[in-house]
Amino acid sequence: MGKKGKKEKKGRGAEKTAAKMEKKVSKRSRKEETLLYNELYIYNIRKDSWTRVEIPSAPPRRCAHQAVVVPQGGGQVWIFGGEFASPDGEQFYHYKDLWVLHLATRTWEQVRSPGGPSGRSGHRMVAWKRQLILFGGFHESTRDYIYYNDVYAFNLDTFTWSKLSPSGTGPTPRSGCQMTVTPQGSIVIYGGYSKQRVKKDVDRGTQHADMFLLKSEEGGEGRWTWTRINPSGAKPSPRSGFSVAVAPNHQTLLFGGVCDEEEEESLQGDFLNDLYFYDAAKNRWFAGQLKGPKLEKRKRRRGKKVEPEGADKQESGGASTQAPLEVVREVVAEDGTVVTIKQVLSAPSPAGRPQSDEEDGPDEAESPTIEPSPRSNAMLAVKHGRLYLYGGMFEAGNRQVTLSDLYCLDLHKMEEWTALVEMDPETQEWLEETDSEEDSDAVEGAEGRGEDEEDEDSGEDSGEEGG
Repeated sequence: MGKKGKKEKKGRGAEKTAAKMEKKVSKRSRKEETLLYNELYIYNIRKDSWTRVEIPSAPPRRCAHQAVVVPQGGGQVWIFGGEFASPDGEQFYHYKDLWVLHLATRTWEQVRSPGGPSGRSGHRMVAWKRQLILFGGFHESTRDYIYYNDVYAFNLDTFTWSKLSPSGTGPTPRSGCQMTVTPQGSIVIYGGYSKQRVKKDVDRGTQHADMFLLKSEEGGEGRWTWTRINPSGAKPSPRSGFSVAVAPNHQTLLFGGVCDEEEEESLQGDFLNDLYFYDAAKNRWFAGQLKGPKLEKRKRRRGKKVEPEGADKQESGGASTQAPLEVVREVVAEDGTVVTIKQVLSAPSPAGRPQSDEEDGPDEAESPTIEPSPRSNAMLAVKHGRLYLYGGMFEAGNRQVTLSDLYCLDLHKMEEWTALVEMDPETQEWLEETDSEEDSDAVEGAEGRGEDEEDEDSGEDSGEEGG
């Protein structure tokens, strides 16, 4: 009985892994699911509009690459690596090319330099002084996969690559991690994802939650040191596919992501839309709490006196505290399928006054909180003290949905999100993951996004946000 149970369990594990691989291969094999792009868009903050910019000789279409903005030469965008899949799924490979977009002249240039990283996706890259520092990533083929924890430096003056060999114990191989430069000049690596083969036909994924510091040794040209650090405070839960940017106070902010819950027979993702800040000077995490919209203007219009500050605090802690609010949204696919998305919103923070029957009538009931829905792989950029969040993806049952909405958050006030472009069901992009040919034929023109496709640059060096 025991041996039979073990055999059955082993069989289910092998079937589960095979099903995952088959699901991934079939996903790439459908032409409507593997559309990649090499388009360039610029978002004008003042005009609140997107513009597609046509520049000849652009890099080949790809996803899961990295892009970094530097001030050299009137502003440049450097791009390395990523992956490609042909529409019919017959071709799939990783890039190891390096490109630069000269913002002053709006021209692309491929920079050919030997000794660089191997082809990969899901790596991370940051600008450090007059260099680009690249870490990690993964390479996958139909037969096998490998995750990296190597570190490379590209010199922006000499246009040369060099592989770094830091001393100390560094992160294990991973992709999709946080990589940011601290005000002190060190580089932080946090989290990420990797998988390894534990036995034949059985893979195990790991969502990392450890943090490391990569520091250049003073006086030592090209000498670096790894140090593991254990920050205090309210730490993010383990996740992958999160997005990062640098706030005006030099803190690193982290948004969203997905926590994969691995069952015996399935793999489900718990998507997130929370916000965290990491203060490198204090080595501490903080949860990003929004204060909510101010209500003073409405009180003045109604001729109400503003209560003393103490009264606010007492009332906020009273019985009028609101319960969490559940918001239900419906998204319609091109084939007519309706997917219901449920999102539980927390009650307003004490900074916002609770409602009372005396102050607010039914016509002035508070509307649901505006905020980005849970997602992974969103794009973040910070400009003029405001955080801009674009797109991303989430899963609903056996469907993947890519988003094209745009939100903004004032990081100085930290009051509420503003929806600049809301989610439009008519233009929703779908990635079908079933084996039904009828369902597959009904989904056309869907945009395939690669895992860990994130631009981590803060956008503070450019006058407009690039999409």
